[in-house]
Amino acid sequence: MLQILMDEFMEGMSYIAFIPLFPLLGALISYLVGLRFRWVSGWIASLASCLSFWAVYCVYSSLPEGEIFKVNLFTWMDVGGLKANFSFAFDALSAVMCLVVTGVGSLIHIYSISYMAQDKSKHRYFAYLNLFLFSMLLLVLGANFLVLFIGWEGVGLCSYLLIGFWFENLEFAKAGRKAFIVNRIGDAGFLLAIFLAFYTFNTIDFSEISAKIANYKDISLYVPVLTAIALCLFVGATGKSAQIPLYVWLPDAMAGPTPVSALIHAATMVTAGVYMMARTNFIFDHAPVAMATVSAIGCLTALLAATIAIAQYDIKKVLAYSTVSQLGFMFMAAGAGAYWVAIFHLVTHAFFKACLFLCSGSVIHACHHEQDMRKMGGLASKMPITFATYLVATFAISGIAPLSGYYSKHAILSAFGKNPYTGAWASFLGSVASFTALLTAFYMTRSLCLTFLGRYRGHHHPHESPILMTLPLVVLAGSAAVAGFWGGELYEYLTEAIPSNGYHFHYEMLGEAFGHSLPSLGAIVLAFVLYTRLDFIVAAVARTLPAITSALRNKYYIDEIYGRFVVEPLKGLSYYLWRGVDQMVIDGAVNGTATVAGLTAEMLRAVQNGRILSYAMIMAFGVVLVLIFGGLFGWAFG
Repeated sequence: MLQILMDEFMEGMSYIAFIPLFPLLGALISYLVGLRFRWVSGWIASLASCLSFWAVYCVYSSLPEGEIFKVNLFTWMDVGGLKANFSFAFDALSAVMCLVVTGVGSLIHIYSISYMAQDKSKHRYFAYLNLFLFSMLLLVLGANFLVLFIGWEGVGLCSYLLIGFWFENLEFAKAGRKAFIVNRIGDAGFLLAIFLAFYTFNTIDFSEISAKIANYKDISLYVPVLTAIALCLFVGATGKSAQIPLYVWLPDAMAGPTPVSALIHAATMVTAGVYMMARTNFIFDHAPVAMATVSAIGCLTALLAATIAIAQYDIKKVLAYSTVSQLGFMFMAAGAGAYWVAIFHLVTHAFFKACLFLCSGSVIHACHHEQDMRKMGGLASKMPITFATYLVATFAISGIAPLSGYYSKHAILSAFGKNPYTGAWASFLGSVASFTALLTAFYMTRSLCLTFLGRYRGHHHPHESPILMTLPLVVLAGSAAVAGFWGGELYEYLTEAIPSNGYHFHYEMLGEAFGHSLPSLGAIVLAFVLYTRLDFIVAAVARTLPAITSALRNKYYIDEIYGRFVVEPLKGLSYYLWRGVDQMVIDGAVNGTATVAGLTAEMLRAVQNGRILSYAMIMAFGVVLVLIFGGLFGWAFG
């Protein structure tokens, strides 16, 4: 039976629709069944996620080399020259993204069964998870801007619901609202890009736009408009993928359950901007100013977030700023035109960052919801599986050979050093990127030491998590360890769909790779010594440089600056618009009309009393008035 179903999936491309359909059905069924049998909802949602992964694999297996499957489900709109089909496209890029989203997503679903076991609203939680997966798959599979934008907005809505899942806590609800509002700012830029693309190309289909650009005889004439479209698209990416200046929502998004952090901040929503750049490479390749902007902002974001991560004590906040920093690395590669390298790091990052977040969830679960690393320590002996997987993922993200992070990060630094768009700044930005890579190794080792090494500083009795939580950790850690060895195959596969632009995968001998890892190893050793043997030096530095320490711990006061110069003025303006325009003008006009109508009705009601004698007197009075005014009129004009 299983083989028959497998054969049916592999028969044709129309089965692409099953990829997002399974999570959509899972969201509905898990919620409805979970209303009565809550313990079942997690298993239903996990099954739906696994079936989606299976569907991706089936379609991927039937995809001929270098080909693209395109399915038009129906015509969405055909108005005023705009024809938009609700269509899916499945190529090498879609295949990689779908496999990562559904594969890592399935592991997070399984992990959540145990993590959320005691939550009374788990059926709502799993419905949101499946709906999020559905939206992300729509984003990845969309064959045009509008279908992608539906998924883009869908993941934004689901992230709001998941971040504020425990909405009884006002601070958590505010974090969800902050994420929603900040993303809307970026989405405004994305919409402008869609409108401008349609105005320019008279289509919003990716393949049609690409073909038109390829057929332009003098592409230089279109560089200004392509630059404008690319910059507007990047504004959207700064929102979803948490780049300067719209990164501020992501650290606060830690208010949601920890598996949500792993799902949103590892393999799915935050990587949407990187995927979008790779998908629309035919626009960015002809917009050198936009590419230089992407490179510079990506580099600055990576550095800013890495320095903040050094001083955080909330384990999830460290990982959140790490995510912002790693996304900066991905945009460095994309801004250099090395799109496949950005996707390569996206894949490796999905493995080790999902592992790190789920490990932090395991620790928080064991420490009774404690997230402050100063109240942890000594957990290596109490939670050996969690410690071992966190160690592997830490070494991977730090860029230590032969783990996957080394290959993807080394490819980024190599590509960024040859960036053709940054001109005289290329060498400086390359040095900043290399320094940021060392900071990554330092702050991740710091989190490892504070959490797992030394003596236990908490007040509870931590223990290893159950198998449904530790099994996904082992799978993700194993993937983070070996995924780099498939870099060459990934390069050959991805360049069927996106241009390599001269950036190739170079596999190094293990000894040479270890040699390149020495600076990161040095940063790891430094952090290990400082936070296990010489922690008094850290305290002394903090006392000696209080202003810098305070700035780092308070995230450079950027939230406060936004609050003072953006949020408060907008709130004040909104208040005066409400009082002056809404209440006095709009409501005043409506209420004034109602008042006049009411007074008129009162006057007429006094006359219309139903008494015949009153009507006769009014008629007589009216006749007298007519005679008087008629006589006066005749005398005046006769």
